[in-house]
Amino acid sequence: MQPLLRDATPGDADAIAALYAAEVAGGVNTYEVVAPDAAEMARRIAAVQSAGYPWLVAECDGRIAGFAYASSFRTRAAYRSTVEDSVYVAADAQGMGLGTALLAALVAACEARGFRQMVAVIGNAANHASLRLHARAGFHPIGTFPGIAWKHGRWLDTVFMQRPLGAGTAGPPAHE
Repeated sequence: MQPLLRDATPGDADAIAALYAAEVAGGVNTYEVVAPDAAEMARRIAAVQSAGYPWLVAECDGRIAGFAYASSFRTRAAYRSTVEDSVYVAADAQGMGLGTALLAALVAACEARGFRQMVAVIGNAANHASLRLHARAGFHPIGTFPGIAWKHGRWLDTVFMQRPLGAGTAGPPAHE
């Protein structure tokens, strides 16, 4: 399956919300416990894009099979060159390379925007697929917060991974 990777549009909000709702309800890759509706998802997409970050979708056979976006890692100004990535792939499309394609495109889009570091905040230390995806994309483990979140009746760890973008820390960022 060759996905069409493109920028998300407001018309994608219903499909993105449905894909994400399945993860909120049954998974632990997000620590949200109430799934946002399509209107809220459209608001989030617009907010991410208007702040200068990419939000991408993977379209397969005319349907949204995954999405990825970058957002501010932290709100303080000194972090403005660092982004956090989020990647979600529909359950029936996992294992087909969509996550790899989305993350590679997201990294490239962030580098083109001049960002210098990307941080992955991976819910659930047992999420081996996400850990492998990020490792293959050049992320390195930074640390694990044990038992930091409670969801679906259990304590969950959170793993941080990081990779440089573009020149990384070789010299000041463009906004300096």
